[in-house]
Amino acid sequence: MGYIATLQNNIFSSHSLNGLLGCNKQENSILGVSFALDHGSRKKLLTLRRICFGDYFCTTKYSYPWKGLRCRSFQGSVLIDRVNEVGYDDWGFGSDYVGKKRKPRELEDSNKSPEGTSLQSPTLSPEGAFVHNDEMTNNRILQRLCSEGRLAVAARLVDIMARKNQIPHFPSCRNLIRGFIRKGLVDNACKTMTKMVMSGGIPDIITYNMVIGGLCKKGHLRSAVDVLEDMSLSGCSPDVITYNTIIRGLFAKGNFNQAVNFWRDQLRKGCPPYLITFTVLIELVCRYCGAARALEVLEDLAMEGCYPDIVTYNSLVNLTSKQGKYEETALVILNLLSHGMQPNAVTYNTLIHSLSRHGYWDEVDDIVKIMNETSCPPTPVTYNILLNSLCKSGLLDCAINFYSTMVTENCSPDIITYNTLLSGLCKGGF
Repeated sequence: MGYIATLQNNIFSSHSLNGLLGCNKQENSILGVSFALDHGSRKKLLTLRRICFGDYFCTTKYSYPWKGLRCRSFQGSVLIDRVNEVGYDDWGFGSDYVGKKRKPRELEDSNKSPEGTSLQSPTLSPEGAFVHNDEMTNNRILQRLCSEGRLAVAARLVDIMARKNQIPHFPSCRNLIRGFIRKGLVDNACKTMTKMVMSGGIPDIITYNMVIGGLCKKGHLRSAVDVLEDMSLSGCSPDVITYNTIIRGLFAKGNFNQAVNFWRDQLRKGCPPYLITFTVLIELVCRYCGAARALEVLEDLAMEGCYPDIVTYNSLVNLTSKQGKYEETALVILNLLSHGMQPNAVTYNTLIHSLSRHGYWDEVDDIVKIMNETSCPPTPVTYNILLNSLCKSGLLDCAINFYSTMVTENCSPDIITYNTLLSGLCKGGF
């Protein structure tokens, strides 16, 4: 198989001889100059490259209509058919890297950039733009690519640097990983993070959490747990957000028991008993499996040193009362009392808000009486909740009575109190 090169107005074209059967012969007679190159002739191929490129650096670009690799400069063009199809669109370098015409004085040392560092011109391989550069030059290019948002090219550069045993700029690697995650390219982010870690870099907690979050959104929960394990080995300990993300991801996939076992295993491995994570877990169990199951898990994890507080119980009270499952709410409060805790103002206000919305006014009166008998009397928030529900239900007389009680109990009304009453009175036609 041979090639033919034709000079046309300072433009050279090289085509496979096997594909010239249907070509226009007119192209070969413009200047009457042609060269027949044997496929194995290195000497004439070098001559062709010298003529084609001249005193310019060329930029590789994939041309779909020709199905070949085209190198263009200001005056020269080469087309070589039957080249492996590679996506060269991502390798459109600007004039800072390649493709910039050299002045005559600059031809004395064409391998140096204006900064004096080596920037070799690309060969027919897309790696040619970077493969001959030293570590400092490639890192400078990497920072530039990341700042311009050219993620695909930057990732390829990191890969080349890894194979050349060059250490990439770690802050740029972190930005590259985060950029991939924001675009939903989780696999690319994981590959770049692996190369970064193998080069001695340690992603920060934000980067790790973004990767884990991306894996959970894609449903790759096993991979997310593997990344969590790698975090501890790399010296970047997981935090509350890390654990919460994985637990929420497991529940989103319906793996309720696996989520509970995951948290139990983490506690046994020495993970701090984060109360926020524990509360998130118990609330999710209650939402998907019911309050009874949530309380069982609560008691079980207490054996692992993870204990609930009033915030944990209030989250369960809020969830069950919003769902109208007051029997489960009572079960939660009984469990709260059995552990020697007492409901606080948030607990009572949550119950009053839910009961009043459903019209259970007798129960609301009972709760207000209990609050007055305990060390947790009604607060301005309590009265505002009551006034708002009464006005919405059209019980303006009761609302005014509660306002009077509020004043006599030395509980100062606030702007919300007056706005609620005025709104109710206006809607009632007063």
